[in-house]
Amino acid sequence: MTIQQETIRSQPKTSYVLMLALVAAIGGFLFGFDTAVINGAVGALGNAFQATSVEIGLAVSSALLGSAVGAFFAGQVADRYGRVKTMIVAAGFFLISAVGSGIAIGIWDFMVWRWIGGVAVGAASVIAPAYIAEVSPAHLRGRLGSLQQLAIVVGIFFALLCDYFIAVGAGSATAPFWFGAPAWRWMFLTEVPPAIAYGVGAMMIPESPRYLVAQGREPEAATVLAKLLGGDIQAKVAEIRDTVLRERKPRLSDLAGRHGLLTIVWVGIGLSVLQQLVGINVIFYYSSVLWQAVGFSEKDSLWITVITSITNIVTTLVAIAFVDKIGRKPLLILGSIGMTLTLGTLASIFGSATLDAAGNPTLTGNSGIIALFAANLYVFCFGFSWGPVVWVLLGEMFNNRIRGAALSVAAAAQWIANFAVSTSFPPLKDIGLGFAYGLYTTAAAISLFFVLFLVKETRGKELEQMS
Repeated sequence: MTIQQETIRSQPKTSYVLMLALVAAIGGFLFGFDTAVINGAVGALGNAFQATSVEIGLAVSSALLGSAVGAFFAGQVADRYGRVKTMIVAAGFFLISAVGSGIAIGIWDFMVWRWIGGVAVGAASVIAPAYIAEVSPAHLRGRLGSLQQLAIVVGIFFALLCDYFIAVGAGSATAPFWFGAPAWRWMFLTEVPPAIAYGVGAMMIPESPRYLVAQGREPEAATVLAKLLGGDIQAKVAEIRDTVLRERKPRLSDLAGRHGLLTIVWVGIGLSVLQQLVGINVIFYYSSVLWQAVGFSEKDSLWITVITSITNIVTTLVAIAFVDKIGRKPLLILGSIGMTLTLGTLASIFGSATLDAAGNPTLTGNSGIIALFAANLYVFCFGFSWGPVVWVLLGEMFNNRIRGAALSVAAAAQWIANFAVSTSFPPLKDIGLGFAYGLYTTAAAISLFFVLFLVKETRGKELEQMS
């Protein structure tokens, strides 16, 4: 069958495109699960391994360093060996990390297992948005791209829910659970089933048509495009051919520009870094410890964290509903304004809080309720804007020639920023929570002007139109 014949007989299948996006988004689920599952085990790790606060901080952040490494190399691996093969390798790393973390014998080998999981998270943070963008029709790309963030927050939710029920079932994170193993070990082992599902799912989906055209495998690309887009497949293959590198493999030097890197790459890095500097992951990595510090019990703190993750899921659904209707830039602007106001409220409340004998803030009167409301409203503002929209933009804003490499650099910068925020929070907390949240407020305010002056709207544009 010729490409033209296939064009005449084919019709796009939205359900097929959705299925491909959902499989790719399992990587996002594991991304969220892996990064949040340690939330309920932070306190138990110190007791189990007699670890210092510095070692605990490294245990939390070692996965983030691995994520930076995984993100940096994932684009190059995906450009050389394909998007699907990269997913399969990432699934294997998730599995190894889950098992290793669950049976770790000391804090240092625990860090190694977490680092391996981080490499998988970094790879998933690059490959999922790239693959989803490359298989999605332009009019659906925003909503399907937002599935990455939805999968991340659902993964966070399930990780925190597992932490909660395991801790409650055992009595605490340090108490024995199934087969006499401490509850915190089972928290990490719950990641095994989704890691296996990711690997199996990746084996069943086709390669990205943009990658196939770049490899000169145009008949295969046409077959995939016929299911994804329908219409004039021959013209689409020719259009893609004109926008990909076929004479050689893409490389990082393709990103070079007047100011070291191409302007569009700097914008991608800025989006990635600001997404982290607003402090969102402090909520998910340290929230249970934070709420205990202001007077909530361990059980109540874990439950509050679960509620926060539900808020994040609901608001991501808001983004999915509107990202292709009103655009990427308006959502980012609204989110920046909301985050600035809510983070400013938290900075004010914690900045004026009194300290107990242990140096922890004490929220009196209605301050605790206001702080809880502001924290969840902050998550709401992040969840409909900077959470999903940044991933949508990173997947679509770069042209076909540089997408893999540019996404790698931007995502690696994101994980480095994530590491900086996560590791700096404990010492910032010692200085004062008001000061810490004041810094996040400043970042949120900067993000508003960054979007206003530097980010361009991409709604409705084909990937081949990106310059």
